[in-house]
Amino acid sequence: MSKLKSGVNIVMLGALFCAGVAAAAPQGMRGYRALAISSAGDRLAAIESVEQGDSATRPHGVINVRDAASGKVVATFDPCASCTYDFPSWSPDRNALSFIGSDRKVGTATLYVAADGKVAALTTVKGVASTARWSPDGARLALLATVGAKKMTGATEAGAALVGEIGAEEDEQRIAVVGRNGGDIKLVSPADTFIYEYDWTPDGKGFVVTSAKGDGDNNWWVATLGHVDAATGALRILAAPKMQMNMPRMSKDGQTVAFIGGLMSDFGSVGGDVFTVPAAGGVPVSATPGYQGSFNGLSWQGRQIVASALAGSDQAIVAIDPSARTQRTLWSAPVSASGSRDGRFVFSADGAIAASVQEDFQHPARIVAGRLPNLARITHDNEGHAPQVSARSISWTSDHFNVQGWLVQPLKIEAGKKYPMIVMVHGGPAAAAGPRFVSQGEGGNALLRELTGKGYFVFMPNPRGSFGQGTAFSGANKRDFGGGDWRDILAGVDAVEKVAPVDGQRLGLMGHSYGGFMTMWGVTHSQRFKAAVAGAGIANWISYYGQNGIDQWMIPFFGASAYDDPAIYRAASPIESIKSAKTPTMIYVGERDVECPPAQSAEFWHGLKAMGVPTSLVIYDGEGHSIRKPEHQRDQRARTLAWFDRYLKQ
Repeated sequence: MSKLKSGVNIVMLGALFCAGVAAAAPQGMRGYRALAISSAGDRLAAIESVEQGDSATRPHGVINVRDAASGKVVATFDPCASCTYDFPSWSPDRNALSFIGSDRKVGTATLYVAADGKVAALTTVKGVASTARWSPDGARLALLATVGAKKMTGATEAGAALVGEIGAEEDEQRIAVVGRNGGDIKLVSPADTFIYEYDWTPDGKGFVVTSAKGDGDNNWWVATLGHVDAATGALRILAAPKMQMNMPRMSKDGQTVAFIGGLMSDFGSVGGDVFTVPAAGGVPVSATPGYQGSFNGLSWQGRQIVASALAGSDQAIVAIDPSARTQRTLWSAPVSASGSRDGRFVFSADGAIAASVQEDFQHPARIVAGRLPNLARITHDNEGHAPQVSARSISWTSDHFNVQGWLVQPLKIEAGKKYPMIVMVHGGPAAAAGPRFVSQGEGGNALLRELTGKGYFVFMPNPRGSFGQGTAFSGANKRDFGGGDWRDILAGVDAVEKVAPVDGQRLGLMGHSYGGFMTMWGVTHSQRFKAAVAGAGIANWISYYGQNGIDQWMIPFFGASAYDDPAIYRAASPIESIKSAKTPTMIYVGERDVECPPAQSAEFWHGLKAMGVPTSLVIYDGEGHSIRKPEHQRDQRARTLAWFDRYLKQ
């Protein structure tokens, strides 16, 4: 470790803090992601990888094609050993499968098509590319391309070095098109516009898109819904609602666009109502008013929409009649589900067959598929992995809200014994903690495994502002960060103490991003917690407004900019109450975090030191908002465990 200044460590490759290393775990946990289902529902493709124990590198994924009824692997494609694959997609005739392989070492992305047992490279982009989709007639493919990208796409990725003239040139992600037989790409969408998501129109003559001009990391919160002409590239705005939008999808008759809209804090963290708007443009109308859940995927099936949603503790599949604005639940279960970039489930062309990757605290990841409502497990690769924790859903009331969370505990506890508990606040705030399997390997909720393995209970609340309870609940934290959400968390701790053997005198608090902010808020507004770990937090909303790379996200939540209404930002800033802090607090952050810059962590660390509060700050070299390098993840977990052990097990 190279010292930046007294007490601040920047972790470099090969120089890691190794306290509390867990025992060797069995290998072989298989991961599945990015499902694609053929139009007939008879074939599934997925990116699959297998954990390699304590490997210092992430496992390499391959494309497996499986029979959707039996789960049997019928083909495997892996044309690039150094690539990370993205978004497999079936051609309309079911005879070909496209996917993109990105080689970060050389900075290229290649579009591949597998057909007749062979793989061909259609085109290569010097830069970043993702999300290849076939045209309705199968003659062309479109993809999102950032030619000459300065960084990986997305605000959670590590930012480019802040040197030279800042903001003079921005990466612009554009729609590119290439013929089925390959060749050079044609960049279609405007050069000054960042395309976030897109869908072909049924006639193949254009695309429905969400887009914004300028910095793509920053401007998704003010993106508009539009149409791009495939021939001319002309962009026509269809709607510009004051909400965040995901998954624009055109109806099969070309008359209506549906999307998921609502108050959202992060691109890719999807939750809201389903809205429709005429393809000619107009004012979006909610097709799901009053729904007590958060939609996170959608697919047109004739004149109805089949959507996925988080409803309380359950994932659900919901049929929506957009004309009548009614819904009916087709399937639900208390699991975590993932499908593809199109939602938590993928559907056959007629909507009758669905598939997803599912897991919960007791069952590891598996692919389930079947004719609705009868979904059944079709993969059995992970059945030998036993559960490592016990867990249950906890519900309580706070103010006038019904609130839900998850309590995770060691498999074995002693009768009459009280256990320390860590309150783990999720990021977002527009997100939700869900039931994820805890494995013995390097991945799979390793921190939960290590905490419960050392005798901690872990409480994961979903306070107001979270997904799962409808838009009134997910929007209830507007202009109230640290208010009602904090009351919800404390009320949840009270509820847990009534039903579980936890020691109220040995409570810890932790979180990352919004959870990091809530941790900083908690230790400056309560003496209830005896130790805390704040990851990528926000100490001072005023200074943060001018430091971060995504300031557009704040206006929907605060109602105005920090320059127009500084009082509301100051009222929500933990640094304003730093003199009340007594809780020993460890802080960590990525060196190139665009969303929550390290200056915020340093400011809070400095304030704690000035108050004489035990603290530590770790800045991870080269990392962005998400700590991605396996060695840094292990180091962060080890430090977290050591910190809580020091202050909660005395």
